[in-house]
Amino acid sequence: MLFIGICGASGSGKTTLADELVRDMGVDSVVINQDAYYFDHPDLSFEERTHLNYDEPGIFDHDLLYQDVCTLLEGKPIVRKAYDFSQHRRCDTNELVYPATVLIVEGIHSFYDPRLLDKMFLKLYVNVEPDICLLRRIRRDIKDRGRQIDNIAEQYLSTVKPMYDRYIRNYIHEADVVVMKGGKNTRIVPILAGYLQSTLRGD
Repeated sequence: MLFIGICGASGSGKTTLADELVRDMGVDSVVINQDAYYFDHPDLSFEERTHLNYDEPGIFDHDLLYQDVCTLLEGKPIVRKAYDFSQHRRCDTNELVYPATVLIVEGIHSFYDPRLLDKMFLKLYVNVEPDICLLRRIRRDIKDRGRQIDNIAEQYLSTVKPMYDRYIRNYIHEADVVVMKGGKNTRIVPILAGYLQSTLRGD
């Protein structure tokens, strides 16, 4: 199994890159979104949950993500984790995720845990201008997560941008490959897919 990590700012196109790679590689693959591993906070009210910093590294359950990755790498299935962004609550499923030829983990802090980094065969950093990321985030949060523009702006200024400047932009130094222009980079995706296919064949 090849384990690939994809990191980058919110709205940079990490999920798109993962999906494009899976399509181009043409092999059985599993994609894990780090967003599914937010800590749950059932003891907090909805209002209190909305004011948590969802862009700092400590908001994620890195131990659980690491455990699930190790389990898959050992050839065993895991239970798929999920997150309800409209309620800011975990909503794990009963679906079993089985090991595949390629495992991809993508997220804003997917390069944070050195234990995960050590296991990654290939580390990709998606590098997109912050203003483009913001526009994509606004469109996504309104369309897919039921957010209001005022809430999106407040969150961006209070947590998203500061955490990007403090942590996420620096993950680029951990990358093996920097992917420019986002996940729909029509030149780099076939190159990466071809390299991974060659590696799987043992060429």
